[in-house]
Amino acid sequence: MQRALFSRSALLAQQAAAAAAALDGPLAARGAPMLQRLDRSMSSVTVPPPSCLLRPLEAPLRYLFGPGPSNVPPRVLAAQGRPIIGHLHPEMYEIMNDIKKGVQYIFQTENNMTIVMSGSGHAAMECAVFNTVEPGESVLVAINGIWGERVAEIAERMGANVHRMVKAPGGFFTNKEIEQAVEKHKPVLFFLTHGESSAGLCHPMDGVGDICRKHNCLLLVDTVASLGAAPIFMDKQNIDILYTGSQKALNAPPGTAPISFNDRACQKMFNRKTKPVSYLFDMTHLSNYWGCDGQPARIYHHTGPVSGFFALRESLAILSERGLEASWKKHKEVAAYLYRGLEDLGLKLFIPERDLRLPSVTTIAIPEGYEWRELLAYMMKHHQMEMTGGLGPSIGMVIRIGLMGYNCEKTNADMALHALADALKNCKKSRA
Repeated sequence: MQRALFSRSALLAQQAAAAAAALDGPLAARGAPMLQRLDRSMSSVTVPPPSCLLRPLEAPLRYLFGPGPSNVPPRVLAAQGRPIIGHLHPEMYEIMNDIKKGVQYIFQTENNMTIVMSGSGHAAMECAVFNTVEPGESVLVAINGIWGERVAEIAERMGANVHRMVKAPGGFFTNKEIEQAVEKHKPVLFFLTHGESSAGLCHPMDGVGDICRKHNCLLLVDTVASLGAAPIFMDKQNIDILYTGSQKALNAPPGTAPISFNDRACQKMFNRKTKPVSYLFDMTHLSNYWGCDGQPARIYHHTGPVSGFFALRESLAILSERGLEASWKKHKEVAAYLYRGLEDLGLKLFIPERDLRLPSVTTIAIPEGYEWRELLAYMMKHHQMEMTGGLGPSIGMVIRIGLMGYNCEKTNADMALHALADALKNCKKSRA
């Protein structure tokens, strides 16, 4: 077959060369415009192929030391490059089952209703709200950064009666404050961010689930920035709905988002009077797609990100091999090492209480007299290193340094500190 293909290719090449030679004569000058007009008249394409896509793909090597995504281990990159299989093949179901068990482990839960959303952490965020809240119902949202703001807007868009508890970025809510607000507003759902990456806060979780149980309220917790880096225990801490994202301490590329619902959440979710506002995020369909509804067959709902699931399974395997407790310990140790280095540079940590700092994302107050954008641009240009400023309400307040998952190493902390020191030395102060 190969010899036949090569022979035919050689023949076609000879014919093309002969045609070109025929034109390379006295009639070529007159014949070329005629051929061009003929080609245009025969083509239905009016928009030419973009020249940028005729060049090879280029993606620079960067040190992703911001709040995410983080750099990905070679094992995960290799897993994502495996040949595609059908999203409804038995082998794919087996991989999805493996992923489900891995998510149950990292969440520390035995919930059957444990799946992975095809999308970013926002997909899981919307799935949680859309499925457990109906229009007109009361929702309480703790806001101390951008993620509470997002959940409040999502709940308002689908018609919920939203109540806000608001603190400045980096502030945390006491259990007394939470219980008073729950008693006052009687919500069906209370939202709290465990790892508030926009401020670098890791919120205390003990006792919050007990308060929600006492007042017949579901507890929804965001762990996108904290999962794998800081302890969380879904079952022990009575968390009803927990979700995360793949691109931070889980070591995987962006695009998949684990989420789990306990029996209390399922009772509310599957006994609603109205359908969820999103078909794609409707858990009556997703539960079947992930084999969680007890039905003998899985029915097509959507085409899942096959390569993304390959990568997520491998990242969960890496975390399982290391062990959750070892991962938590390492993130804490590397973060403490980074704190010391930042303080040696004369920088001020934004979260003063060490126990409230998010191990995966460290925030520093913007150094006095410097323009934070210039510092970040200098490190990107001269060190190929990404750090970021604040997000949402923390914009203009902090610089964020993320050392999580594959990037959680003291050698990387040294690189980050060196880049910061270089930027502070070479960026002129723009104000007194």
